[in-house]
Amino acid sequence: MQQQANWQPSATIQNVVLKNTILAKIRGYFESEGVLEVDTPVLSKSTVTDLHLDALETIHTNPLSVKRTHLFLQTSPEYYMKRLLCAGFPSIFQIAKCFRDDEVGRYHSPEFLMLEWYRLDFCMQELIDDVMEVLRLTLNVEGYQQITYASLFEKHLNIDITGVSCLELQAACSKYGFEDIVSKLNNSQNQSSDIDLMLQLLFCELIEPLIGKDSPVVVTHFPASQASLAALNVDNPIFAERFEVYYRGVELANGFEELGDHDELRERFNSDNKLREINSKKQKPLDEKFLQAMEAGLPSCSGVALGLDRLLMIAANSEHIREVQSFSFDAW
Repeated sequence: MQQQANWQPSATIQNVVLKNTILAKIRGYFESEGVLEVDTPVLSKSTVTDLHLDALETIHTNPLSVKRTHLFLQTSPEYYMKRLLCAGFPSIFQIAKCFRDDEVGRYHSPEFLMLEWYRLDFCMQELIDDVMEVLRLTLNVEGYQQITYASLFEKHLNIDITGVSCLELQAACSKYGFEDIVSKLNNSQNQSSDIDLMLQLLFCELIEPLIGKDSPVVVTHFPASQASLAALNVDNPIFAERFEVYYRGVELANGFEELGDHDELRERFNSDNKLREINSKKQKPLDEKFLQAMEAGLPSCSGVALGLDRLLMIAANSEHIREVQSFSFDAW
């Protein structure tokens, strides 16, 4: 007997209506602020080099020739949006479909909705205030707490991340039951990468569950080794001008005061690819068009990506991302 197909939508009509209401509020806010809505391609010949992000891939075949083009579904519209800024666009925002491989779960789907925006001449703190205004309009939250990444480690784990050694972090990981991770690191070729991995493990497993339960928490100044594409702090360059927003037990947003130095960006991309090689992951082609745009000049700006499905989950009091997506992964 043939198994009955699951054709029903996963989101209720009420949640779809709520989604429309929230998107209208977001668009209304940015229109009132003079921020231009843009639309960029979902496909690209390049993708991010980040060790922890993998893009879905596809092949385009031209029916008029034998040429086959390897393409990536974008994990974020970041590179395209920054190319617009380099071309002279004003502050911009986008509500975009994004794609990431190997992410399925309560808060994860291979296809998801992201709100990303860039504000010209905004510092990190001004962008944080901007994010909080979006949360106030969409989730009716008032106020938030702000704390540095280093302070959270001191407060919850009594670890000084500015001077901690690899051995000390291995001991901390073993203490909290992550011996299997430590055993794998013993054969690692890159101690600084090991330190980052252990910091991220301790942060995700032990600190994240403790923050942002009742009101949003903004975590600022991540280690420079976790800067991604953020600028480094001028006064203390061991930290990056990067922040994340947590609320109701979930990471909602990740933002930067943006790095515009194309040479430094290329160096970071190459370092990422070296880490990918060390970790037996495929290296990614650099986005040369993006780097050429950066060489032409990125204006002073700050930018942030906010997970709209997660925001909708909070607004709808939903337990799973499938409840706010018209058709979830298991109904494809």
